[in-house]
Amino acid sequence: MDDHQLLRYSRHILLPQIDIAGQEKLNQSHVLIIGAGGLGSPAALYLAASGIGNLTICDGDQVDLTNLQRQIMHDSSAIGMEKTRSAKQTLLKINPGIRITAIQARVDAEKLSQLIPQADAIIDASDNFSTRHLVNQACVTHKKPLISGAAVQFSGQISVFDLRRSSSPCYHCLFPIDGEQEDMPCAIMGVFSPIVGIIGSMQAAETLKILLNIGESLNGRLLVLDGLTMNWRSIRLSKDPACPVCHS
Repeated sequence: MDDHQLLRYSRHILLPQIDIAGQEKLNQSHVLIIGAGGLGSPAALYLAASGIGNLTICDGDQVDLTNLQRQIMHDSSAIGMEKTRSAKQTLLKINPGIRITAIQARVDAEKLSQLIPQADAIIDASDNFSTRHLVNQACVTHKKPLISGAAVQFSGQISVFDLRRSSSPCYHCLFPIDGEQEDMPCAIMGVFSPIVGIIGSMQAAETLKILLNIGESLNGRLLVLDGLTMNWRSIRLSKDPACPVCHS
């Protein structure tokens, strides 16, 4: 790192768990973010500020006025703009020393099979179960750590599926495709804006910890937040031996 980078990341470098070697590792890392909305915004902002050297962001939508209540990566001037273009502009203002790849498309299985092998960690900040299951399948196939978040109304949840480990549960173990869950989009159910900020920021934190191999990740745990009471529940997760996605 040059003197400018040493100064920019000095507060990270002061942490003994990170130091110069850890910051250099972040600068050389590649994170894939699926979704540039409520969750993807804080996750991407913190990862860009933290010096992740290569961020790839996928989203197929344009910025809408209704997004601005919570999707803090976009502002009023971006209304009508492609979300990934808006995201790239914002992130490069925060940190012009990183590389942003903007992919303006809804990811499918074929696209994920191209993108996920190139990344060191994947953040699922999507808003529907079909995308989450596609991302999970690709992460299982390519043995990549998946940092998954969700938020609706006053509730949020986050977990890590470290699929580099054969003992780790996957997203399908928690939410089987043939289960009883159903999509509850914010456009119908509403969402309390700080909830996505909390969960998305935690996704960034878990991603950094995984890349640096520090602390204890949320692998094998699901954290559920009730935003009305600010109570957290921690639920232990186990690998489903009959899971059709990750069974070995």
